[in-house]
Amino acid sequence: MARDVVNTDCPARQLLDHMASRWTVLVLRALADRPHRYHELRTEVAGVSDKMLAATLRTLAGDGLVRRRVGDGQPPEVTYSITDLGEGAVHALQPFLDWIRANADDLTAHWHVVG
Repeated sequence: MARDVVNTDCPARQLLDHMASRWTVLVLRALADRPHRYHELRTEVAGVSDKMLAATLRTLAGDGLVRRRVGDGQPPEVTYSITDLGEGAVHALQPFLDWIRANADDLTAHWHVVG
């Protein structure tokens, strides 16, 4: 069945909402380099709150983009890593991130203060 994310009834629309989140993009980008523990991600993804990071990781795991592994130690060591599906998403997102970097000055030049 073809998916048209422009249509509000399309099941892929929910996935687009997940993927369009800045925290999703930043977490996936961080995990593309190597697996991380929660506190490492919180440090690397500057500005994310505990609540948003936890929700983002839960969503990404539910979408099959991130794997959550709980170790045997006390306390248990939880590690997050990217799945093959997640690597595909990062591969698709990377040109967009490169475009943002290359055009940041031009884009921000159009910003204006309202008020």
